[in-house]
Amino acid sequence: MARYTHIIFDFGGVITASPFEAFNRLEAEHDLPRDFVRRVNSIDPDSNAWARFERAEIDAEAFDALFADEARAQGHELRGEAVLAVLAGAVRPAMVAALDTLKASGFTIGCITNNVPGGKMGLRGAGMARSEEAANEVAGIMARFDHVIESSKVGVRKPDPRIYEMMCEALGTEPADCIYLDDLGINCKPAAMLGMHAIKVTSGEQALVDLSAALEMPLP
Repeated sequence: MARYTHIIFDFGGVITASPFEAFNRLEAEHDLPRDFVRRVNSIDPDSNAWARFERAEIDAEAFDALFADEARAQGHELRGEAVLAVLAGAVRPAMVAALDTLKASGFTIGCITNNVPGGKMGLRGAGMARSEEAANEVAGIMARFDHVIESSKVGVRKPDPRIYEMMCEALGTEPADCIYLDDLGINCKPAAMLGMHAIKVTSGEQALVDLSAALEMPLP
């Protein structure tokens, strides 16, 4: 058995399909350049509308307007509300099954998610679902974790190293005992620098292959 005892997951793009896929569909619908939403959100990444919303420093109405201003500065029209409407990705059943396998095998599992305050523009719960049914599904998944940290509740967001340290403290463990999975390299980097084994997720299948290899055990 591998030496890792704690597995920490991002939510969107890991447990669920990547929101970037939905952003690309939104861009196509609005005749925008591909990856335009990501480009807007990468400018002033610690102080733009997206970052401030994920830390709950502004409300949904302010995000809607501020994102529109940022998009306009890049030469296109897009409201923040349109982005929020497509945030929640489809759940990956194999990843949920892996959570159950890990729990049954004695691993401690946690979740660190950058999200926005629930109840804003119809968003529900940690997974930013748009319907009560989807929110209930996400709540059932979240209940599997030993601890969940949401950026909108703690006022800190990835890639700030503090949020990973907060998780280790909550779980009573050291970074070297942890594997961390995220679909963004910028979020994997601080985890690795702290001593975690970081896995950048490009698909559910790849994530399970790499996690299985790191743990030296099969996962569904």
